Amino acid sequence: MKFSHLQQIVATMQDFQNINAIYRVNDTTIKIAFDRDDTLYFDMRKGEPYIFTCKDYKRSKVYQAPFDIVLAKQLNRAFVHKIELQNDDKILRIHTSLSSSYKESSAILQLEFTGKTANAIIIDSDNRVLEALRHIDAQSSYRVVKVGLELLDPPPPPYTPKEFPLDDVAHFLEEAYLQKEQVRLLALKKQKTAYLQKKLSKLERLFDALPSQEKLEIESQKDQEKASIILANIYQIKPYSQELQLYDFDGNLMNIIIPKAFAQVSDMAEYFFKNSKRLKKKALSLHIEREGLQEKIQHLHFFIQTVDEAKDLVSLQTLFPPRNRQKKQPREESIEIFWIEGYKVMLGKSEKGNIALLSKAKARDIWLHLKERPSAHVIIVTDKQNVPQNVIEYAAKICVDFSVFEKGNYLVDYTPRREVKIQEGANVLYNKYKTINIFKG
Repeated sequence: MKFSHLQQIVATMQDFQNINAIYRVNDTTIKIAFDRDDTLYFDMRKGEPYIFTCKDYKRSKVYQAPFDIVLAKQLNRAFVHKIELQNDDKILRIHTSLSSSYKESSAILQLEFTGKTANAIIIDSDNRVLEALRHIDAQSSYRVVKVGLELLDPPPPPYTPKEFPLDDVAHFLEEAYLQKEQVRLLALKKQKTAYLQKKLSKLERLFDALPSQEKLEIESQKDQEKASIILANIYQIKPYSQELQLYDFDGNLMNIIIPKAFAQVSDMAEYFFKNSKRLKKKALSLHIEREGLQEKIQHLHFFIQTVDEAKDLVSLQTLFPPRNRQKKQPREESIEIFWIEGYKVMLGKSEKGNIALLSKAKARDIWLHLKERPSAHVIIVTDKQNVPQNVIEYAAKICVDFSVFEKGNYLVDYTPRREVKIQEGANVLYNKYKTINIFKG
């Protein structure tokens, strides 16, 4: 971010008097709601930190790290004394204080827009670090950022900043978000679509390679016949033989290849009997395997379309939770897991997944389903907490996105799991419920 731009933004912040709310909306972005309607976002990403505004930035989760706890304790509902740039550098300082019936405490939020060393640091009036987004030890830099230690000023910038006048700061902040987020969004969409397309191609190859039921039944009959012919000629066959010339029951000469050497001739027959049973069983269950692959393929088509329709980075990142979260428990292949503002949301990828969801969900978990039409089942794990309405709406959108391809308005019913009565498989009945309208576009 250019120093000149930062100067002009800080100039527009001089009238701010209060911080009504402050918290992280993603790993590197802090939202600050000043006064009534003045909300700014500070993205402290290494390499490209910047300030932006937007109408609605979804919160990826509720952060409870030490930095977030101190941020809320020291700055939430605080009075703003001064907003300035430190030492003519790209370091923004917000001086605040909090008053209570016992005492008044002060703190400074220091936002450093210094490229690769970007950071957000909370310090006291003596320049001692209370907490930081990124801690830095003495092995990494001469400028240590550690709780309890004094924060040194960075060296002055080795250049004289140029002037880059802005016609409209508010418009600049809006455009900054749209330009940077759009580039990141398109790049992430491309990456995730390629990943999903690779999985889809693999499943489609497996589906195309499935044999026909008729072919499996014919092969099963042939192995059954080979086993019977071997038993009928058991005294003519030598142990360890791997190729046999025998007559079938119609008097035709038949060549039988034994895949490995057997010490007992009866074991040769047993091998073909077992293989015949396996092929017969596979033929009978082939439709189940075929339906399972079709459901997985359809789910990936829904997934790819949902990625393509994602309007912002948070929505897209929600679809791909971090791996360390998924490793907390064995992953159920028929269930997709998302995290919305710290709430676990589970989606049935198939009928098997829907059945698994219904059995796993607890009484107070929230169940969602498209109104009066087939759809994926969705469960919000509540842990006996009240779920915010925006989380329910987000989960309802996921239900729509993974159930229908067509754009339009869709009604989604939701109710506690205890109100859902299982009839057969994933078919259910429910009475006490609420309905919300979700637009898919």
